[in-house]
Amino acid sequence: MRKMRYEKLDGIRGMALLHMIAYHTIWDLVYLYQFDWHWYKSKGAYIWQQGICWTFIFLSGFCWSLGGHAYKRGMIVFLGGAIITIVTLFAMPQNRVIFGVLTLIGSCMLLMQLLNRWMRKLPPVIGIVGSAGLFLLTRNINSGFLGFEHWNIVPLPEILYNNIFMTYLGFTQKEFYSTDYFSLFPWIFLFVAGYFTYQFVSDKKGMLFLQKSVLYPIEWIGKHSFEIYMVHQPAIYIILELIHRLGIY
Repeated sequence: MRKMRYEKLDGIRGMALLHMIAYHTIWDLVYLYQFDWHWYKSKGAYIWQQGICWTFIFLSGFCWSLGGHAYKRGMIVFLGGAIITIVTLFAMPQNRVIFGVLTLIGSCMLLMQLLNRWMRKLPPVIGIVGSAGLFLLTRNINSGFLGFEHWNIVPLPEILYNNIFMTYLGFTQKEFYSTDYFSLFPWIFLFVAGYFTYQFVSDKKGMLFLQKSVLYPIEWIGKHSFEIYMVHQPAIYIILELIHRLGIY
C-alpha cells in the first residue's frame, strides 16, 4: 500500500532548499569572488543560515517514519555526502566539505534503523523534551563546551578532541577544517526531536492539513531536494564564473 504524501512538508523542504541555494550563492560571491557584503558575516546572516539548517535536520527527523526503505534512503544520502567530500577534496581542497549536512542526515537515518524499536516505547512528549534539551546542552561541543551559543556551561576534556572519528562525533580536532561541518552530536538530537514530534502528531487531525498541495512548483523542488542539493553548488559556481568572465561584476 502506498503511503500518503504530505505535500506541505515537501513545500517546507522546497522553501528551505531555495533559501539554502540563495545562501550558498552569496557564500560563493563573498568568499570565491571577493564580493564586498559585510552583512553576510553578521549575526542576521548567521541566524538565517542556522534557520535553514535547523529546518532541514528537524524535518528529516520528522519525515523519517513516513517513507519506506529507510536503510536504502539512509545509505543514498550518506553516500551523497561522501561524494561531495571526495569531489571537494580533489577539485577545491581549500573549500573542502568533510562531515557535511548530507553525511549527518544519512548517519541519523541509518542510526534510527537501530534505535527506532526502542524509541517507539518512549512517550513522544518525553522524547521531544529530552532530545531538545540534549541538543541545547550539547550545541557547543564543537568548541569544547557543554552549552548553547554564547553560554558555555562546562568545559569538556581536551583528550576527547584528538582524532578524525571524534571529530565526526562532534569533538573537533584543532586542525580540522570544513566549509560545511555538521557533526553527529549535537545535531542528531535535533533530528530525534523531529522524529518524536512526528510520533506526537501522527494521529492528530493536523496531519490532514499537511496533505493538501499549496504551491506545486515549491513542492516539486522539495520532492527532488536530494538531487537538487547534489548539483546546486556546481551549477551556482558555473553560472557565477560565466558572469564573472563576461565582466558583469
